[in-house]
Amino acid sequence: MTQSQEENRSLSAEVLWEMKRAGSPVISPGGQWVVAPVTSYTVDDDKSHTDLWLFSSDGSVERQLTMSGFADGQPVFSPDGSTMAFVSRRDQDDAFQIYLLPLKEPGEATRLTEIPTGVSAPKWADGYIYFISSIWPGKSWEEMKEMVKAEKDKKLSARTWNKLPYSHWDQWIDEERQAHLYRIPASGGEVEPITLPTGWELPRSAQGPSSYDVASDGSLVAFSSDSKKDGVDPELDIFLVSPGSTEVINITEENIAADGNPLFSPDSRYLAFNQQRIKGFYADTRRLILHDLESGQQREVTGDWDRSADGLVWMPDGSGLYGAIDDAGTRRIYHIDISDGTPRAVTGDTDFSGLDVSDNGTLVSSNQSFMYPPRIVVVDPQSGEVRRIDTINDDILAGTDMGTYESVTYKGADGQDIQMWVHYPPGFDKNKQYPLFLLIHGGPHSAITDGFHFRWNAQTFASWGYVTAWHNFHGSSGFGQEFTDAINPDWITKPYTDTRNAAEWFAQKPWIDETRMVAGGGSYGGYLSSILLGREHPFNALLIHAPVYNFYSQMASDFAVHSTRFGDYWEDPEIYRNLSPHYYAENFDTPALIIHGQQDLRVPVGQAFELFRTLQHRRVDSRLIYYPDENHWILKPNNSIYWYSQVKEWIEKYAAPGGR
Repeated sequence: MTQSQEENRSLSAEVLWEMKRAGSPVISPGGQWVVAPVTSYTVDDDKSHTDLWLFSSDGSVERQLTMSGFADGQPVFSPDGSTMAFVSRRDQDDAFQIYLLPLKEPGEATRLTEIPTGVSAPKWADGYIYFISSIWPGKSWEEMKEMVKAEKDKKLSARTWNKLPYSHWDQWIDEERQAHLYRIPASGGEVEPITLPTGWELPRSAQGPSSYDVASDGSLVAFSSDSKKDGVDPELDIFLVSPGSTEVINITEENIAADGNPLFSPDSRYLAFNQQRIKGFYADTRRLILHDLESGQQREVTGDWDRSADGLVWMPDGSGLYGAIDDAGTRRIYHIDISDGTPRAVTGDTDFSGLDVSDNGTLVSSNQSFMYPPRIVVVDPQSGEVRRIDTINDDILAGTDMGTYESVTYKGADGQDIQMWVHYPPGFDKNKQYPLFLLIHGGPHSAITDGFHFRWNAQTFASWGYVTAWHNFHGSSGFGQEFTDAINPDWITKPYTDTRNAAEWFAQKPWIDETRMVAGGGSYGGYLSSILLGREHPFNALLIHAPVYNFYSQMASDFAVHSTRFGDYWEDPEIYRNLSPHYYAENFDTPALIIHGQQDLRVPVGQAFELFRTLQHRRVDSRLIYYPDENHWILKPNNSIYWYSQVKEWIEKYAAPGGR
């Protein structure tokens, strides 16, 4: 190895794409084995490869379990731990199918299903494997096989809709198809529909493992469905059905907001689920509700807790649940006792997600921080002690020179405390002055927590020679209901003030050069950056990615911002007139790099073209980067590397890097 190879390198975009990406772990019932999907990328051909990896919970085993060269994922263990089911698309499969792999003896994976419309979200209970498939109602499997083939071979590209929804993020929704729940004997046999006979389908926009659950004895299935059957303003409720029955019970009919994420207790006595109370507010606090399946009584478990109960898994004795909770800038594991609802923080620093628990109480999780990508860990639920059981990416990180980071607090709008993550470049010298790159997160109701971000990596930005920061402005999640809802419907005033105050906080630091400041963000972050274009601010230039720029044309999206909760623009036009950045265009004078992808259906690409044309008409230095094959996010290796290079080039043009 040469001297240059021995020297550490920075966390460049190229290094990010060398890293493997570990998914959420699942643990065997006996607690011995842990399986997780691990994805790697090859930049040469822009391909991803996902295989399942096997780990022992004591850390003595780490090896690749599947090597198909295809996308293997969504693993689930059989109740006795002898077999693993997973989803893959192999050999001559036209769609994803369920495969079975023996774990207690040598053997190859064998295909269990032959569903022409494909399968997803498998769960194993009482001798059956349940799954979701998007089907054509009223058609046989053989007819659907022919329809899938016809879809694949057709020359017509037109799509037709008569009602909403027509899209979700980057996927067009076929109006003729419905997502339904099925089951098949684990030993093979006939496929049995669960939800189709009831007349209730799973949510049209998106479905997954959190859309349903099965009691351990197989007696009941809980699933989410739109009780209004209205794609304009859906009302998600929780339904119960016994397999083989056409009779369903809506157990959340009285609540007008969203109910979801059903989870049966291990003894099948209770059903836990999330409940929101404000219709049309996706970031409303998700309260933990417990439904007694014998009495039908419900009670709110976390009524006095100002956090959302997310990422939940039951303890094996049914006395409580663990959750991965968005908590003041960090996603922590909490224990929630169902008897009194008392939440107890199990972990402190760094982010945890993807929890799973074995029958003997072994708790596994994915763990990450700004300094390292997701790892597979075992967590002591009493002490919070974390024991890592993988070594993924250690070779890459060992040769990478990272900076440092810390959490700070400053005063924002109304004098309230604002939490902010500050990242310092490698070799940071407080006796020098550095430029600032202030990042504005999206959402707006999604805080930046202490996790590794491949698409907007603050350590990568810092490695260019910038102090980089993420501030959790008003509206961010994890700081309580009042803080999160403080920006509705006024998306501007408080986040704008928080952003200005963040820049002022930095300007007062001796190690910041206030003449070298840039800022930017994506989605809502692009929106607020567009607002900055027309207002006073200290930034020399802006990065604006996938911005909500025109509230009126945003009606072309799958999400029309304020319409459900506060009314459409013809009902209360002043809201839209006051909030839409395009009305402030006469004041635009800040250079801006604008980036957008054609396949973005959450913020349609026309938003970027409108903004770019406006800036050009204003004779403002601006650049538009358009990706015909990307969506709301830049996901392909070569496109991402180019994205980082262009952002670097743009901010260096207006704020020279490095300490002086």
